Parts: sequence; structure tokens; C-alpha cells
Amino acid sequence: MRMYIAHPEEILNGEITDIYFVRSKKILESKGLRKKVRIEFHAMNLPKGYEWAVFTGLEEVLYLLKGKPVTLYSLPEGTLFKAKEPLMILEGELNDIIVYETAILGILRHYSSISTKAARLKRLAMDKTLLFFGLRAAHPAIAPMIDRAAYIGGFDAVSGAMSSKYIGVEPQGTMPHALIIAFGDQKAAWKAFDEVVEEKVPRIMLVDTFYDERIEALEAARLLGSRLAGVRLDTPSSRRGDMRAIVEEVRWTLDLHGYKHVKIVVSGGIDEKEIVRLRDIVDAFGIGTSVSFPNSIDISADIVEVYEDGVWKPLSKRGKLPGAKQLYRKRPGLNDKILLFDSKDKPEGYQPMLLKYIENGEIVVDKLPTADEIRRYVIEQLREVPEPQVSQ
Repeated sequence: MRMYIAHPEEILNGEITDIYFVRSKKILESKGLRKKVRIEFHAMNLPKGYEWAVFTGLEEVLYLLKGKPVTLYSLPEGTLFKAKEPLMILEGELNDIIVYETAILGILRHYSSISTKAARLKRLAMDKTLLFFGLRAAHPAIAPMIDRAAYIGGFDAVSGAMSSKYIGVEPQGTMPHALIIAFGDQKAAWKAFDEVVEEKVPRIMLVDTFYDERIEALEAARLLGSRLAGVRLDTPSSRRGDMRAIVEEVRWTLDLHGYKHVKIVVSGGIDEKEIVRLRDIVDAFGIGTSVSFPNSIDISADIVEVYEDGVWKPLSKRGKLPGAKQLYRKRPGLNDKILLFDSKDKPEGYQPMLLKYIENGEIVVDKLPTADEIRRYVIEQLREVPEPQVSQ
């Protein structure tokens, strides 16, 4: 028996790749063919109804490529982008690059898919708190990556116990039904939580284990008084009924008895339409599976230029536009223009978005942004774009 997970060294060495890339490298070297190329990364289409996506995963790509004979230009991590726009340009000899395509695409696609879903949810919720509870929906080996992708995509907190170590974010969470069932009495479990858990953790009590949500919410408020920060409703979908009606009833009851300070958190199967329906009466949402298993942002990679006779020559397969490209943007919003990468015509008032991060294997930026800085950058952009269209 074993854990079927790759060792980081296997990824860094190019061993975690598709076999046709291994065979291609062998053929190139056997025939003595070395060709310098520019590979462009882009998403030709976005999921139906998506006007934009969020580019994340860059830090891990830089870690993968540092020390290798390549030059890399990229959007900053956390940049919103549209279909068909260039996201990254990787420059180097094909022999040195080809076995890393699988890993690079895997990093960018998985990261960007999670961060994009997180950003869509945050754009709909905005001033409401979003908590990521999605680790149980994915393999534990990638738990830190999933937490990071959701957080930099705009979520306010994550539940992973190792998130402080890996991404510098203090984990947040309340309690499971299992704790209450173990005590056999919700009030005994709430009291134990309050007595044992450190003071800095908000007292948010789960209030739907044995009795009606309204009854348990009022019991929790009477037990903890001003110490109660909030109540969480996580009713299983098979018994949920009308969640808005349940929340309205709980809110009315708490307010009626003088507990207006108590916030309401809703979790369990939350997605975009639930946020739209509940955001005016709910203070926070706990969301998991819809972020851990989002629609895919299908980033692909294609050779768009080859270096011959001392110059870069546009060349690509059919269906893709030859020539490396630069993305120019004028904010606020996604006011974009695409020009050839080496074009001397730069549109006035627009900023080039693809920046140099690696030159001949050396990282050339002073420092990379923290998870908090990337998240703030994402939210700044979210305030400049319209709400996503949500199918009901």
C-alpha cells in the first residue's frame, strides 16, 4: 500500500509529464534538433456564461522553472482575463521546455479554475464573508494548494488546519455535527466549545442538529449571551426545505429576543444562486464542493514563434494565431488590446500586462506578492467588473 502522490522532485525534474513529451524530447535529441521557441499560454474559450477568469498558479510555475534555461513573461498572479488573451510567454529551446508543459498547464488550469469560481462567488457576495470548507472534496495531498487558490480568488478565510503554515492565513471553522452528537446534547457541546477553545476564536454555534433551527439558535443565544458571535445553519439538503424562510425565521427570533448582534452563517451545498437568494439576510457563507470542483478554465499552450536566422518568426498550428502577443489594459475594468509582443506601437493610456519574471533561469522580480496581497488585487478588479450572470 502507498499514497499515490508525486514527490516534488519528480515534478521539478520533469518526470510528471505525458509520455509523448518524453518521446518527443528523445527524438529531438537523437536527431540533434534544437529549436528556440516562444510558447504562448491562453484560454481560447471560457465556460458558458463566463465573461472573465482569474489567472493564478504563477508562484508554483516560477518555482518549477527557476534555474532552468528559460525566460518567462506572465500576467501578475490574480489578474482577471478574458478568452483568447495571452497569459504567459515561455521562451527557450524546445528540448529544455517540452517535458514541463504538462506540469505547467496542470498548475495553471487547476489553480485558475478554483480561483475563478471563488472570485465569481465573492463578486456576488462582496461585503459578506465567504469561508472555504472544501478540503474534504479533494485529495489531501493538495489541500494547501486548494486553500490558497480559494483564498487568493477572494474568499475571506479557509478551514485547512495547515493554512497558517503554508499560506500565512489563520484557519477558521466552527464545529461539526459529530461533536454535538458525541455529547448527546447541543447545549453541552456549545458550553464545552466555549470553555476549551481559545478566546480569539469567534463563538459560532451549529444550531440544527437535534431540534428546529429557530429553537436551537435561541438556546445558543441564551446560553452564551454577548459571547455568541453567530449561529451556523447546515441543514442537510434532504430536509432543508426553504432555506430563506428558515433564515428569516431565525433572524426574526434572535432580533425579537434582543440578540441582534448574532450573525447568521449558512453552509451546505452553497453555490452562486444560493448567494444571490440569501445575501441580503445572511452574514456569511460556508462553501466547499462548488469551489473544489469548479468549471474548468481550459488553459492551453502553443508554439507561436520560432527563432531562426537571428529573428523571431511567427509560426503556429492551424486554428491558433501565430506570433507572440502582449496584452495591454486600461483600468478600471477589462479594457484590453492585444498587439504583437515585440510591437513598437504601444496604445496610449494602456499598460503592458505580461511582465518578465524569469530571464535565463533567474528570477528577476524583487519579491513575489503574498496571498493577502494577491487577494486584495483580485478584489480591486472585481469591483470594476459587473456581477456574473447566474442561471436560476
